[in-house]
Amino acid sequence: MSDGKYFSTTKKGEIHEFKEELRSLEKSKKKDGVKKVIAAMTVGKDVAMLFPDMMNCMQTEDLELKKLVYLYCQNYAKTQPDLAIMAVNTFVKDSQDPNPLIRALAVRTMGCIRVDKITEYLCDPLQRCLKDDDPYVRKTAAICVAKLFDINPELVDDRGFLDQLRDLLSDANPMVVANALAALQEIQEISGKDMLQLSQNTLMKLLTALNDCTEWGQVFILDALAGFETRDPRDAEKIAERVLPRMQHVNSAVVLSAIKVILRMMDICQSADLVAAWSKKMAPPLVTLLGAEPEVQYVALRNINLVVQKRPSILANEVKVFFCKYNDPIYVKMEKLEIMIKLASDKNIDQVLLEFKEYAQEVDVDFVRKAVRAIGRCAVSIERAAEKCINVLLELIKAKVNYVVQEGVIVIKDIFRRYPNRYENIIATLCENLDSLDEPEAKASMVWIIGEYAERIDNADELLETFLDTFPEENSMVQLQLLTSTVKLFLKKPTESAQKMISLVLSCATNETDNPDLRDRAFIYWRLLSTDPEAAKDVVLAQKPVITDDVGNLDQGLLDQLLRQVATLSSVYHKPPEMFVSRQRLAVQKADELQDHQFEEEEVPGAASTSTAAVAAAATSAAPQVDLLNLDSGGPEAAAAPPRAVGGIDDLLGGLDISSTSSSTPAPQLPVLLSDPSKGLVIQGKILRQGGTVTYALVIINSSASPLDGLMLQTNRSTFGLGPVNVVLQVPSIAPSSTATALVPMLYDSTKILPGAASSKLEVAMKTNQAGVLYFADAVPLASLLEESGGIEGQAFLNAWKTLPPETPQRLQLTVFNIESAKQRLQAANLFVLAHRPVPGTSQEALYLTGKVGGINVQVLVEVRLTVGVPGMDVSFKSERTDLATMTFEAVAQILA
Repeated sequence: MSDGKYFSTTKKGEIHEFKEELRSLEKSKKKDGVKKVIAAMTVGKDVAMLFPDMMNCMQTEDLELKKLVYLYCQNYAKTQPDLAIMAVNTFVKDSQDPNPLIRALAVRTMGCIRVDKITEYLCDPLQRCLKDDDPYVRKTAAICVAKLFDINPELVDDRGFLDQLRDLLSDANPMVVANALAALQEIQEISGKDMLQLSQNTLMKLLTALNDCTEWGQVFILDALAGFETRDPRDAEKIAERVLPRMQHVNSAVVLSAIKVILRMMDICQSADLVAAWSKKMAPPLVTLLGAEPEVQYVALRNINLVVQKRPSILANEVKVFFCKYNDPIYVKMEKLEIMIKLASDKNIDQVLLEFKEYAQEVDVDFVRKAVRAIGRCAVSIERAAEKCINVLLELIKAKVNYVVQEGVIVIKDIFRRYPNRYENIIATLCENLDSLDEPEAKASMVWIIGEYAERIDNADELLETFLDTFPEENSMVQLQLLTSTVKLFLKKPTESAQKMISLVLSCATNETDNPDLRDRAFIYWRLLSTDPEAAKDVVLAQKPVITDDVGNLDQGLLDQLLRQVATLSSVYHKPPEMFVSRQRLAVQKADELQDHQFEEEEVPGAASTSTAAVAAAATSAAPQVDLLNLDSGGPEAAAAPPRAVGGIDDLLGGLDISSTSSSTPAPQLPVLLSDPSKGLVIQGKILRQGGTVTYALVIINSSASPLDGLMLQTNRSTFGLGPVNVVLQVPSIAPSSTATALVPMLYDSTKILPGAASSKLEVAMKTNQAGVLYFADAVPLASLLEESGGIEGQAFLNAWKTLPPETPQRLQLTVFNIESAKQRLQAANLFVLAHRPVPGTSQEALYLTGKVGGINVQVLVEVRLTVGVPGMDVSFKSERTDLATMTFEAVAQILA
């Protein structure tokens, strides 16, 4: 009989029956009882009270029964952590069972039980299983390491599990290799550090294992190959040669992952013939993906869109496969249309236009609009096809379908901008359809055409007047365009009627509108026309830049990033992963979590743990004996401050005692991070570097009617893992209408490092006994993270500069009048000047700088080219972390400003 009978238990008192059956000495009855418990658990009934009885059933030779009990244990161990320890001995014993299935089952179940008390007992069985003779046990243990890392990263590192995982990459069994690789990739994503460390030897073993893996194992290996950093064309050719056969795989995930690897190798390969051959082989697999179900088609099309933007030649001859079918879902049709636009060329434009014309006569209004716009985009991007596209648009407009006419007017306006003074003969046809225009964008486009070609349209003033009758009721887009076009008409044909129209429009736009953009533009035109009409002509009738079709095209940097993420959600969303990853990793934790966990370590001042106190002491000893902001913290009067070092930081707290100040003195001028009038609290602050440590300068202003006390500070995960040394702020109670200031020493915490692209954003939570938990965001300036040990030798700099990838120089609008002073400021900010020399053949001077970013321990190399006394400098950046470029440019600008 089927096991479905166990899911129909709705009797009262069944828990008691379950207990009796679980305690039965008959094996069959006990097994039935376990199945009933699992069925009840599956349908959502609470059977946690049976935990001791279920644990007694673990000691069995029956593999099916053992699996069921282990499943129950996984589900309820979190709610019964103390009782779950009862199962530890059984797990340890089963991990040494002669049956490899039981050994693997035991270690997998222990990894799934996320209870801290059990974690330490998992280590010894896991170490044994990682070296087990059976490959099934080894591959299961490899995945268990990743689960253990998620629970306790330090334990994994201390017990050497990472090294064992890397050893498994050389395992003879391909599935063990794939699982070890998957575990390392998961750990790398969690930690944000390079855990794979692929070498040439490991690379060859991965390529060897590729053919014998399951399809998902192949995906893991291909993803690792796509991330393999090499600049040797021979490596690229070797990898591509082994990966190309994977593109014939039946699994679409394997195909897309293989394509990702080939695209990466194309960027490295220096042989044009090889790249052409690879491109030819990539087309058929991509085309084959379009024969799958619509959902898979959509994913494939989103990835193909990226491929076509990077290398259109791959599918240049395959435009026909993207022709829409009558039964395609609308989301598939839209993607196909976008790709067809990108693949349109002189050779295939006739076929493509014929298709677009058919689509423009369908019943789906959104699809028709997109098709008409596609015709216009083809006209803009392919000059030789412009006339053909216009003829097709005119045919569609003559059909008098309202939304087709409106969309046609919009795209013809773009064509006029792309090819000025070439196709004005069709304006008459457009003017015949003024009555069809009721959408703002279409109206604005038609008004632009009339104003732009007012001197060639005999009745331009009459046409504009029809729109002016409803000027106050029009959309702001139409109003702005009417204003500009009326001014153009007046400047080109200054007739009496045009003068009346311009007076009416200017008066209405300045006196009867609430739109500030419209009003400001009207005042500018009024002032221009009244003071210098010739200047007005130069401004309003100036030659316009030629437009290009960049709709749907991604920025080159983003495109390259997304191509490295092909076959992932990033390539479907067309967004980098950090924009949509789990909110749990991005957002500051909830208030109740902060209160329950974050602040429980130190409920009273001075209750810091030994390690925290040691860090605080180290930070204090590293600082100068004087006040960190050049103030005397000992006496009531400030001692004479020593001279400020070049490039140093001013006293940001305005001469206040930073240790524990509470007074009615006005707050120092730091950036405002939070202002909450409802709670009477203002928080100002800035992250700076003092005495070789990162310090958070804070000012808390209490404008409420009651004192504030119990101040605590915590930070969320961030790029650099910054967090306070002490959670509790050493600030006394802040009286009403008073201010308190504090310098909070910060430390780097590897567990708080957020993987992904570098960001200066720091999310902070501050708790007070009266106001609760408050959240705000701040920016971490890179200058505060540059360490004093950031200097390197000149030869090391030169070697790194040659091997690191080039970056586009950034132009900074700064002027340096004294090069020696600039060097001193950079040196004082821990950007060490390694060389200073003139640039041959120019009047520029070059500075070569190096610095090390704390927290992530990354070296940054900078070249600054400038001419003394001349505005502007060119700054180039190189580093292993190219995502630090923007923050580095900002740091240089801040230091030299």
